Amino acid sequence: MKRALVFACVGLAGCGGWNPWAGPQEERITAPADLVTFQCDGGKRLMVRMPQGGKSVTVMLPERQFRLDAAPAASGAGFSNGRTTFLTKGDEASLEEGGALLFAGCKAVVR
Repeated sequence: MKRALVFACVGLAGCGGWNPWAGPQEERITAPADLVTFQCDGGKRLMVRMPQGGKSVTVMLPERQFRLDAAPAASGAGFSNGRTTFLTKGDEASLEEGGALLFAGCKAVVR
């Protein structure tokens, strides 16, 4: 019996893979370089990928993400898909969908 227990312990120790005593493994997540995070009114947070060139942006909400193409704006930059509009001016932004303002008073968070 002792010999079987010793072999079991040595066998577990010799396996370089999973170790139940090592605890949870953490991985560092790196955000894409073009990701801008905005802190908005009401404690809301909006994340938008804004690649160089300004032809489109990708809005990333917890439940979905979608692309908006460049669109005319009175001032600053505008992006729309006909139903949803993302507007920026300097480090401020807003997001409107179907005529309702979803994110207002948004300010870019410096990384």
